[in-house]
Amino acid sequence: VDATALWIRLLADIRRAGATLEEVAPFRPALEAALGWMRDSGDPDRDGLLEYFDTTGHGLSNQGWKDSADSVQWRDGRLAEGALALCEVQASAYAAAVGGAELLDELGGDGGPWRAWADELAERFRASFWVEDEHGPYPAVALDGAKRPVDSLTSNIGHLLGTGLLDERERMLVADRLVSPELSSGFGLRTMATSAAGYWPLAYHGGSVWTHDTAIAIAGLAA
Repeated sequence: VDATALWIRLLADIRRAGATLEEVAPFRPALEAALGWMRDSGDPDRDGLLEYFDTTGHGLSNQGWKDSADSVQWRDGRLAEGALALCEVQASAYAAAVGGAELLDELGGDGGPWRAWADELAERFRASFWVEDEHGPYPAVALDGAKRPVDSLTSNIGHLLGTGLLDERERMLVADRLVSPELSSGFGLRTMATSAAGYWPLAYHGGSVWTHDTAIAIAGLAA
């Protein structure tokens, strides 16, 4: 579910890194189609958030980078039921809409509607994803099919930093959680916090450390 937004972000990054307008102009139709996919196909119930659900019964139950069947859990260990809207997918979609809007403006299009879409996504995220435990507030890993915030603390929140989705206070709350003993193992970022019932240090997406996941969080902290 995140591939389309990540492609848009890559195209915007290529332009920021020095590609000429002539070099990126041939991708404008694909850019406009990808933005449209986020708004339409990626958001089938039109609630302003990207989500996924396996309608076939034999595909992937989870379609973010943590694609194992048990990767989205409640804090008490229950599996979340879809359709699921992952927190980091919303952040990526926000960054894609803002970057895509900037690129469309440069190519003679109108990025205004996509900035407005991004603003609405950010408001929806702020109203829906934040939960709280004994240490304070943090973003839930996802919303479930009933639009309830799935309250396990996970490394997914590290992917929110550097996207522009969070305000300054929210960024600091996320940064504090990333370096807490619950998530920071000393050797990298745990995919699931030790406070979650489903945590196990060798679980594929339920506690093990992934290099690229940690690296994305480090890049976000630096940003």
